[in-house]
Amino acid sequence: MLRTSSTPTLKLAYTAKMDTLTPTERRELRALAHHLEPVVTVGHHGLTPQVLHELDVALKAHELVKIRVLGDDRDAREAMLAQASAALDCAPVQHVGKVLVVWRPNPEKKKKAVAAEAPKARPARKPGPRKPVDAVRERRRKTGSEWGAAPASGPGRRGAARHARPVAEAPPAKTPTAKTRAAKAPAAKAPATPRRRTRGS
Repeated sequence: MLRTSSTPTLKLAYTAKMDTLTPTERRELRALAHHLEPVVTVGHHGLTPQVLHELDVALKAHELVKIRVLGDDRDAREAMLAQASAALDCAPVQHVGKVLVVWRPNPEKKKKAVAAEAPKARPARKPGPRKPVDAVRERRRKTGSEWGAAPASGPGRRGAARHARPVAEAPPAKTPTAKTRAAKAPAAKAPATPRRRTRGS
């Protein structure tokens, strides 16, 4: 008498046919999977329906999944990778040691990403001048006539001039008098005497 195993069949929500990966796509996926940690672990019972279900959930959430297989037989791991790829319709990306990497695109995730990238309509701007957000922008918008004279130091100055000592203002200019004119006049020079000629010169 033959005994047939009564393992339940796994019903998957994802039914699109998986295309094979090109070498370029496979290389990019390997690079993306490098820093990932294994999400699903396959024990000594192999790929049970529960493990396949967890792998399906992980593929829906992440698209790119690492699987750790605890068995030592390389051929068994290769068979598990082929079985998981066929059962879940995902593409095998890499098999290094006891770690397998599989990938399956999630069309729902792409739809959400496209919807999020769609430009949102901006509200219409009210007519008239815009209000500044803060006092700094208000100060920058002022024109030269509104500013008045720039202060010698302090917040109105920029750069090193902000910290410089204020320059003392010169007293108002006085009108020249006869006394100040005489003081400013150059003194008369004495007539120059001729130089004596010496032998060597």
